[in-house]
Amino acid sequence: MTSMIVPPDLGELLADVVRSAIAEIRPRLISAAFSGNRGESENLRHSDNFLSAHDMWMHERYRELLAPRLRSFVYASEEAEPQVVGSDSEPDLCVLVDPLDTSELAVRGLQGYTHVMVYSRSLARPVASVVGDIYHFIQLYVGSREADGNDRAFAVTVDGTRFSLTRREPRKLSESIVTNFLMRPTERFVPLSQQAELIRALDEPSPDGKRRGRIGLDFGSVGLCHVAAGFTEAVIEFAKGFAIWDLAPGHYILEAAGGTVLDLDGDPVSLDYGLNSQTDIARAMEPRQKFVAAGSEQLAREIVRALKA
Repeated sequence: MTSMIVPPDLGELLADVVRSAIAEIRPRLISAAFSGNRGESENLRHSDNFLSAHDMWMHERYRELLAPRLRSFVYASEEAEPQVVGSDSEPDLCVLVDPLDTSELAVRGLQGYTHVMVYSRSLARPVASVVGDIYHFIQLYVGSREADGNDRAFAVTVDGTRFSLTRREPRKLSESIVTNFLMRPTERFVPLSQQAELIRALDEPSPDGKRRGRIGLDFGSVGLCHVAAGFTEAVIEFAKGFAIWDLAPGHYILEAAGGTVLDLDGDPVSLDYGLNSQTDIARAMEPRQKFVAAGSEQLAREIVRALKA
């Protein structure tokens, strides 16, 4: 493996790439939504997932946009086997991409997200990550390793306004909005409905008698970004688990903002995803991680206890 060469302002570079990709894909998706021609294809890699021509277009487009900017990297997209881009046979940087998350909703004009994360194999950690929101005014969530070695996170609106994402004051579970990808009826919704202790804890009244706890719907990495921004307090995934491309980009942004990701035993989920070789990278695409992600460790542990009860 070559020595680490992280381009300066990598977070900014990645944000520009994602912003460009969103500008190109949005008209295509809106056209698909109104025409009803959603471009669905057979998904040979993940048979239970929706796959469209738009997913594959974004897969190719990201590779084209990143190649001249990063020169050599391992391109690990949800839609294909990992491949080396550039002349270096063992580049340090691995680019993890989920080109079009929630694409079954994106082609209906409802929700659509896109994830790009750059991981340094020599540092064994991410160095930049961008989660893009295709349809909403808050467009980008960014995490990046700065020149001083610290990780920072921020959000960017469509008009370019920036908001720093930092640690929030802890909240109790009974005062929180906790989200889950509950769209699949038997796979995720039914198990969530059976979490009696979690539901009881969320419904606990505040001293003024009001019940403020809520369960909401969210999607992939953007759910962790919403926690990083303080829009919600936590994300839980205990039924099926998230694949690396759904979890890792938002995981890095949340931790850069001061949040916490624990597994269901209460242990921290490492940002070292073990992408040491191309074989390791291909292998890392398969497992799924169950987790609790929260704005504070205190809340994360309260949720873990509720899920164990």
